[in-house]
Amino acid sequence: MKDREPPPHYKTIRQALFEELLEGKRTVRELSQALRISEREVIAHLTHVKQSAPQKGFRFIMQPSECLNCGFIFQDRERQKKPSRCPRCKEEHLTNPVFGLEKLK
Repeated sequence: MKDREPPPHYKTIRQALFEELLEGKRTVRELSQALRISEREVIAHLTHVKQSAPQKGFRFIMQPSECLNCGFIFQDRERQKKPSRCPRCKEEHLTNPVFGLEKLK
């Protein structure tokens, strides 16, 4: 992953986050590193990006976490944070959720 410059000062964190998501799908950790803010802050801002995306003509995409042990997919989960363990097999080996934006037709 290449080093990026911090977001310009004239942009808000949410504007910079929106632009990052337009470039492609990202995990919370990748967004945190790109914007140089904590993962907790990214999660808080993602909620607002999700709400404002339709008004800007975009659909918020969340590819849910998946258990690497049994394949369980957390489809109905609304929270952007990675789950701690699988409800089916109780393992903790899970993928991170991935987020992005898609232009509405």
